[in-house]
Amino acid sequence: MLRELYSVEREFNVPLERLWRAWTDADDLEQWYSPVALSVVPGTVTSEPFMGGLWAVAVDVPMNNMVAYFFGRYLVFEPMSRIEHTLHYTRVRAEFDERDENTANHLIVLEFEDRSDSSRAASWVKFTQVGDMPEDQVDVTRDGTTSYFDNLELFLMS
Repeated sequence: MLRELYSVEREFNVPLERLWRAWTDADDLEQWYSPVALSVVPGTVTSEPFMGGLWAVAVDVPMNNMVAYFFGRYLVFEPMSRIEHTLHYTRVRAEFDERDENTANHLIVLEFEDRSDSSRAASWVKFTQVGDMPEDQVDVTRDGTTSYFDNLELFLMS
């Protein structure tokens, strides 16, 4: 049974348009979409920012001598407001290149909000992962996503 596994949310001191672009532009994703201590494999990012579009990214995990490959399809794409996409995972490059969407996957829900006021630009995003996962992996996965958000903040502030 699919269930909400966890969510991570954060406010950033940037206009909503900038935060949105960081999540949807392939060049931006290549610069930040990994935990802080890791990095994106250059040339692996795809983002077709429209409903039905493909997204993909590979993250180098040298301490485990592996690459984590992620891909999926945008199911909901409401500009500056909401994205829902599938999340497929593999450690095998050939499976990543094939992008078999019939494999097990999770649902990712991203909600965005403009929180600017007259004194500052601010925007908020919430990342929710829905699916099936052993209970002992949920906290580790949440911590990993929090590190992604830390890397996003470093990227947005640079």
